[in-house]
Amino acid sequence: MITRRTRTVRSAGLVAVAVAAALSLTACQGGDSDGASDKKDSSASASASSTEHGGADSEGDRTTAGKDRVGAQSGSSAEETGTRSAAAEKGSPDRTEKLVDGSTAEIYELGEQHYRAKIVSRGSVLATLETDKHDAGLNANDMSVVLTLGGEVHSWMGGGQQGPGSFKIAGGWTAKVSKLGELRYRAQIIGNDGVAATLETDGHDVGLDANGSYIVLSAGGMISADA
Repeated sequence: MITRRTRTVRSAGLVAVAVAAALSLTACQGGDSDGASDKKDSSASASASSTEHGGADSEGDRTTAGKDRVGAQSGSSAEETGTRSAAAEKGSPDRTEKLVDGSTAEIYELGEQHYRAKIVSRGSVLATLETDKHDAGLNANDMSVVLTLGGEVHSWMGGGQQGPGSFKIAGGWTAKVSKLGELRYRAQIIGNDGVAATLETDGHDVGLDANGSYIVLSAGGMISADA
């Protein structure tokens, strides 16, 4: 009986030790798990803090700075282009030609079949002709000037005939001049095959190169030609 009680007490003691060990192991594992979680949380917090205060802002600063540099370069390019255009506008003419009355035509090439001629005398611009898909002409002080689509200038004195009416003009043409209104006249240039060309003023003189015959119709209805 005594022996049996002793074994029972011993068995109970062993069970108690095993339970205590299991509880201690569980407590240690729980502590390690919590510590690992704390470390992960601390690492995540540090990473977030670094991103918030260093990474994202630095990247944003670099991006903004890059955009600023690109913007500054684009602005400089636009300013340089504008400067070059202004310089070209104020630059020297592509060539000059003496006109029949002693004045000078300063000729600028603006593009394909696009020319401008400034009539200059004693440093002053008296008139400007410009082609834009058609020839240009001018009658001033009995001098007629034609600027062609090819940039050629031809001038002559006299030979004007006052319209309306039909007139024989240089080059074997007939000019039929009609009045349309105030400072508005039309001239039909007629050859052997009928009407070859038409000139019409609209408040300003007009000109034409008709196969080597140069014709000017003024806003006042005067027709003049030279060949």
